[in-house]
Amino acid sequence: MQVEIVMPKMGESIQEGKILRWMKKPGDKIEKDETILEISTDKVDSEIPSPTAGILTKIIVPEQETVDIGTVIALIETDGSKAQISPADSGPGAVAAPAKETALPAAPIPIQQMGQMLVDRGGTRFYSPLVRSIAKREQIGEAELERMAGTGTAGRLTKHDLLQFLAKRKSGTAASGTDRRKAVVQSIALAELQRKYPAPRYEVRQMENIQLRMAEHMLHSVQTSPHVGAMSECDMTRIVEFRAAHAKRFEQREAFKLTYTPFIFLAAVKALKEYPLINSSVEGDKVVVKKFVNLGMAVASPAGLMVPVIKDCEEKNFLGMARAVNDLAIRTRNKKLQPDEIQDGTFTITNYGVFGNIMGTPIINQPQLAILGVGAIKKRPVVITDAAGSDSIAIRSMAILTVTFDHRIIDGALGGQFLERVVQNLQEFNLENLF
Repeated sequence: MQVEIVMPKMGESIQEGKILRWMKKPGDKIEKDETILEISTDKVDSEIPSPTAGILTKIIVPEQETVDIGTVIALIETDGSKAQISPADSGPGAVAAPAKETALPAAPIPIQQMGQMLVDRGGTRFYSPLVRSIAKREQIGEAELERMAGTGTAGRLTKHDLLQFLAKRKSGTAASGTDRRKAVVQSIALAELQRKYPAPRYEVRQMENIQLRMAEHMLHSVQTSPHVGAMSECDMTRIVEFRAAHAKRFEQREAFKLTYTPFIFLAAVKALKEYPLINSSVEGDKVVVKKFVNLGMAVASPAGLMVPVIKDCEEKNFLGMARAVNDLAIRTRNKKLQPDEIQDGTFTITNYGVFGNIMGTPIINQPQLAILGVGAIKKRPVVITDAAGSDSIAIRSMAILTVTFDHRIIDGALGGQFLERVVQNLQEFNLENLF
């Protein structure tokens, strides 16, 4: 029996995907749930398992092509005796045959081409058939489409972007002149740069997909929010000593290492509940205060920086937080995340201290209003003042915490008070009966 492999739907807002790499070639035998390809959406890169065992007979969509969800991208024959291999269809330039109404036309536009259209030509913009059909139904003209900001790869306008625009238009809050180019990284022809920077003295590299998305996201952030930072020292000695005393027992029980991360996360959650404006976002002239805490956790993966989200952190105890952190970190590095798992964060924490850095100034993860940075824990001489007011010098395990916040909503007083509360929560962390 011939089985069609289609571009999978990786989340509610995901309408298309890009094939980064085929792990198998036509003629290869495949086991059920064996990784067959790696795809990239505008949210995350993921390894996709085969839905069935058999022989890969045909690759319809080659690497580096972007197609809509539901497009047939390959064929697997479950009966080996009937397998007819079609290797020619997997070469460069091969295109997908539309299998559903949402499939792309016969010649999908590569990401690099699309970037040049967006920036260099400043004119014709590529839209998927789905976006086109919605625009036609809602009587949205070409000029109006051109002004809309796109959140897809290289600024592509997605179905989600268009539906959001329509919802805002109905409520009377749609922007009339949005510049969609402001957060798009310009695409430059590789050959042009190689002539400008010739080998062997130079090496010109194409940005990876995650690097490109991160660049656009950071550009958008600094163009949206006036960034202000505050820094405080935190005495982590009690937590350091507790971890040293219990790390072995914890690892034997949980099968993963006890880190400082759950302590930091729970201290931040407690502070966010006390200062809820930090746990907010801005839409137009309105502030949306979240009654839940979804913590974004910056993770350095082989493909680049990712920020998976731990949902409903206010409901987690120490063990629940530790397990969630470990699970997300492992699946991020192994490319097992689902796009929904990097969305809907309300506050982000980045721990650059794991690389030995003692201090940093992180950029806000839009549309959030603040981000907490954690530096390396280092032993330093510190002046200690006792209850009687006498000073002494002691060696303590200290860390520098940094909060970057959006000065449109959060002023220096609120940002500073929140950071000091995080510090206090860590220094006074209740270490009784954690696990």
